Amino acid sequence: MSSNQKGLFITLEGGEGAGKSTSLQFMQMYLQDAGCEVIATREPGGTELGEALRELLLHRHDQPTGVDAELLMIFAARAQHLEEVVRPALDAGQWVLCDRFTDATYAYQGGGRGIPTARIAELEQWVQGELRPDLTVLFDLPVLTGMQRVNQRSAPDRFEKEGEVFLEKVRQRYLNIANEQPQRVHVIDASKTPAEVQSQLSTVLDILLT
Repeated sequence: MSSNQKGLFITLEGGEGAGKSTSLQFMQMYLQDAGCEVIATREPGGTELGEALRELLLHRHDQPTGVDAELLMIFAARAQHLEEVVRPALDAGQWVLCDRFTDATYAYQGGGRGIPTARIAELEQWVQGELRPDLTVLFDLPVLTGMQRVNQRSAPDRFEKEGEVFLEKVRQRYLNIANEQPQRVHVIDASKTPAEVQSQLSTVLDILLT
């Protein structure tokens, strides 16, 4: 990719226990081996402000957070992330791999919390303008499988504690997005073995690299 071309923006989405972090590392190495300049980041997070908001959103349980406050904190972190990390990297011709982006907001705050889609879309347009991912990889697996993985991994965070009904709503919203935007969202069967998941990812990335 020449220096005067914008990079590609790839996001990784999925429910709890879907293996996104491990897959992100694989994707980063795969693209770098193909000669791409890649940065990996996450949401909420990726900046000093974003990481502070992430801590508040995921790990502070001593005081309830209102649904609207939660949504606005996520977009505040996103606005800083785009300004400080994502847009400069894309403008420099780098590929950006991001663990969660606005699809997660539609899934968790929209599907899970019940916030109207139109309200999220309005914030999306305000914060992002025309910027959307070039490709979104959705790691899908049954909710109970994901919850079992989470319980084996570490203490659950605030969203992981919401339970099966909430997480099933999240999963269904993700799948709805994939059905509505198949040209952008590629679904990976995350219930498979790590090797099988990586094989699926290689197929997706090879299409981008050709």
